[in-house]
Amino acid sequence: MTKVDVLLGLQWGDEGKGKIVDVLAPKYDVVARFQGGPNAGHTLEFDGKKHVLHQIPSGIFREKTKNIIGNGVVLDPIVLKREIEGVTAKFNLNLKENLYISKKAQLIIPTHRLLDQAYETAKGVDKIGSTLKGIGPTYQDKIGRQGLRVGDILSDKFKEKFKKLSDIHFAILKEHVIEYNWQELEASFFEAVEFIKQFKLIESEYVINNELNAGKTILAEGAQGSLLDIDFGSYPFVTSSNTVSAGACTGLGVAPSRIGEVYGIFKAYSTRVGSGPFPTELLDQEGESMRKEGNEFGSTTGRPRRCGWIDLPSLKYSIMINGVTQLLMMKADVLSIFSTIKICTHYKLRDGSISDTLPYELVNEQITPIYTEMKGWACNVKGILKQDMPKELNDYIHFLEKELNVPITLVSTGPDRTETIHR
Repeated sequence: MTKVDVLLGLQWGDEGKGKIVDVLAPKYDVVARFQGGPNAGHTLEFDGKKHVLHQIPSGIFREKTKNIIGNGVVLDPIVLKREIEGVTAKFNLNLKENLYISKKAQLIIPTHRLLDQAYETAKGVDKIGSTLKGIGPTYQDKIGRQGLRVGDILSDKFKEKFKKLSDIHFAILKEHVIEYNWQELEASFFEAVEFIKQFKLIESEYVINNELNAGKTILAEGAQGSLLDIDFGSYPFVTSSNTVSAGACTGLGVAPSRIGEVYGIFKAYSTRVGSGPFPTELLDQEGESMRKEGNEFGSTTGRPRRCGWIDLPSLKYSIMINGVTQLLMMKADVLSIFSTIKICTHYKLRDGSISDTLPYELVNEQITPIYTEMKGWACNVKGILKQDMPKELNDYIHFLEKELNVPITLVSTGPDRTETIHR
């Protein structure tokens, strides 16, 4: 029986999912996004070209792969129009052939973005570091059962529904000082809505299950990272969707029994964008060197990422809740600048106890990371072949495999799709 394989991040996002989906896509007939929205930024690099995808699945550059935006995604038509136009102009692709959009995906309308900005500004010093893309307010409307969905754009009453929801938002926005030109925002939105009508709007749950029953291979692509999950992440500094493997079931309409391999992606170190707890964060020159070497700036926001050593308690947690079957380690080349590499194996908590599990109060708990040190490879490994991997890099991989009890089957040594070692 064919199953859906799931690929997701195990840290706070930015692990390199876009590259890996692109690398794996030739093995799959279908690549489907199951949650998140334009807050995602999946960077792909090949043939000397670089592109960042926000809503389009990362299999789009493989002509024989169907790419589905699933029902669990929140979709901004304006961003999607701009993204499609950018991809087609740069790569000469015909996305009308292999891009499919679920009718049940929720729509981000312009007032969602305004609400996001208003809510974040109102939080002041307690802001969560939102990307201000309207993600949270859209998911709020979804749960509040008043949102609009992609399928609604086909209704002759769509403009009436749009005005009704916008008016609800305007009533809230009266309490905030936000500058905007509504005439421009509204015009851009409806122009984008007409644009996406050209594409295949589908009953995605039927399409995906029919593909499965026909023996087709499917890869479910997650966005953000497991530690940003609305239920299991570092709440309230999280995103508004389920970023874990269970989210693939609700975000695509597939049964739990149809889930196969779960690919867990992690960096050889840790990064985080925005606010929230980060036990192994480096606020010194090592952290700055890591950021510079890894070009750690948000692909969606451009914000500098916070950097630190790898955190095994959090990785073990993510592996557990996702049922990870294979680990994929990214950016091994970045650690080449360090002669000594540190690995956080345990936390020392406020009461003096030692633990390798995540405390409930991750936000307010006083955590001191306990490190094991290893000798670094201290040489350029960018694009190397498997047989040329230095002993110290192999030692690092073997140590992680033993601690995490899951095989590391792929190691990325650079951003290009060719700079990948399959183990």
